[in-house]
Parts: sequence; C-alpha cells; structure tokens
Amino acid sequence: MSANIKRLVFFESWVDDVAIGMLQARSDIDLVRLEYARPPGETWPELELAHGYQISPRGDMKGPWQVDAAMLKRCPRMLAISATGAGFDTADVDACTAAGVILCNQGGTNAEAVAEHALGMMIALSKKFAITDKKMRREAGVDRYSHSGHDIYGKTVGIVGLGYIGKRTAELCRGLFKMRVLAYDPYLSAEEVARRHAVKVELDELLQSSDFVTVHCPRNDETFGMFGRELFGRMKPTAHFLNTARGGIHKEDDLAEALRERRIAGAGIDVWLKEPPPPDHPLLAFDNVVASPHTAGVTAEAMHNMAAGAAEQWMTIFDAGVPPRLINPEAWPRYRERFSELLGTRPPPLG
Repeated sequence: MSANIKRLVFFESWVDDVAIGMLQARSDIDLVRLEYARPPGETWPELELAHGYQISPRGDMKGPWQVDAAMLKRCPRMLAISATGAGFDTADVDACTAAGVILCNQGGTNAEAVAEHALGMMIALSKKFAITDKKMRREAGVDRYSHSGHDIYGKTVGIVGLGYIGKRTAELCRGLFKMRVLAYDPYLSAEEVARRHAVKVELDELLQSSDFVTVHCPRNDETFGMFGRELFGRMKPTAHFLNTARGGIHKEDDLAEALRERRIAGAGIDVWLKEPPPPDHPLLAFDNVVASPHTAGVTAEAMHNMAAGAAEQWMTIFDAGVPPRLINPEAWPRYRERFSELLGTRPPPLG
C-alpha cells in the first residue's frame, strides 16, 4: 500500500452516513467497512493493515474487537483509535499510550442532546410524569391532588463531572430555571467551574445539598461503581439521582435498594450495565424511575454531529494535524515517530 494512502476501518455503519460521504471524498483515505458476522479469521487481516479504527459504542460492539494490548500488538500499523461519541470505554487508554497509538472521542458533539435529556428527566421526576402516566393506564379515577409534584425552579442541582455535557447542563439549569448549580470535578479549579456556570464543592456537600444529582463523568477505573449504598445514603430523601453518562458508574442493585427503602425520591436512568436492560430489570419495577435505553445522545442532530465531527477529526489526523479531542496526549511523542515511519510526514509537537 502506498505510503500516502491511509487505511481506516469501521464495523457495520456510522451513526450517520454523512461521515462516509465526507471520507470517501478523500482520494488518500481507504475507507473499509467490516462486518461482525464475518469469521474473525477473515476480519483480522483487514484490521492488521489499518492505520485507523473507528470503534463502535459498547452496546453495538460484538466479538473480540475492543481495543486492548493484544489487539494493538496484532495491528502494528495502527496509529489512531476514534470513539463514536464522548465515551471511550471500549478502548484501553493505557494500552494505546504504551503502543504509541492516539485515542480520540467526539466529546461535545452530543452535549446538547444529553443535557436536554437530563433536564427532561429532572422535569419528569419533579412533575411525577412516570408515576401518573403508569397509574392512569392501570386505574380509573386517579386523584390528581394525591399526585402533586414540584417545580424545579430555584432548586439545587449537583453535577458530577463538568465537561462538555456537564457544562451545558449547568447552563440550562441555571439559565432556564435559576437553579443553584453545584459541581464536583476534582480536575477543574474553582475559577474554571465558575466559568462553567457552577460552584465547585466537594462530593459530600454536593450529595447533602442537592435536590438532583446528575452524573456526567466518564466511566473509568476511578468512577466504576462510584455510586453505591454509601453515596446514596448521603443524599437527601427528597432528592433524585440521574445517570446519562455510562452504565456501571452507579451500582444498580444499590440504587434499587435505596429506592425500595425510600432513601431517595426517584431516579432517571439512561445507561445500564447490560444494554438494553431486560424488561424484568429491578429498576424498571419502580414507578418513580424514569428510564430510557441509552438514547440521550442519539437524537438525529447529535448523530449527525458525532459522525461529521469524527470524519473531520480523521481528516485532521491523516493530514498530520493535532486532533481536537485527543484523550491521551502522553502518546503523542511516540505517535509522531510512528506516523512519520508509516506515512512519511511528521505531526507537529503538542502545545
């Protein structure tokens, strides 16, 4: 293969075909579609020749195609991995860095969709939409006064993780409903948190003060299983818990226990350990749980933005530029050398 042809592989489809059109317009990019149904013995040779790999979300990925050290060892030409959306938990960041492979995501491209979804769940829980909707479908003569809800105007929202989505959520809550916005993000200064429309607090204060606790952090070794019995126990009994980030950040059994014992008032859950969750999942038995099957970030607009953003980022990568959503800058020095060896040009230093 000519040194100036960059081979990019993906499985099945992009979330929006706009990416395929953008990338196929480039004569120097060889875009290769792989199929999960093909035997691994037929797929590995295709992957081993690739310079780039657009990975599927966790819920769509099948077979042995997650990015780990073993995969990267089999793919010596691999230079870059790109996630579909903001989440990149189907790739081992440390393994990528060790191999001199950069990892990118599409953080920010679906921020509006997820932030609106979280806000919609807050409204639905406060107004008891789930409870009254289900009751009206089961019973006649529902008493409206026994199901009065609450306004969210002026309430306190606690945001865990103040990245693109957390920032937009803070902006909506503060701007639309004059909510008091608290944020726990150990990686941001108080000044930066203030620029993102929130007040920086420790996790304990956030849990004890918030009427809504909404999770917008990545799933990683630090956050997996973060919300369990102990943290739910620190929340107000009138508070609601929301997770539109990633399944596994909260312990599902512990959340069900907290709801059963009325230690919190309700929950809005878009993400699950197994997706989609089975109909008999314990959390789906509660009327005060608003549930969705990981659809917060898959509006038509968000999918277009994610696909177009990924295509633009791939073109930047293959043009030896610095991608805008780089997850592991530690890999950059070795990546520059490998890029030069494989494709004949050298990306610039970072900074």
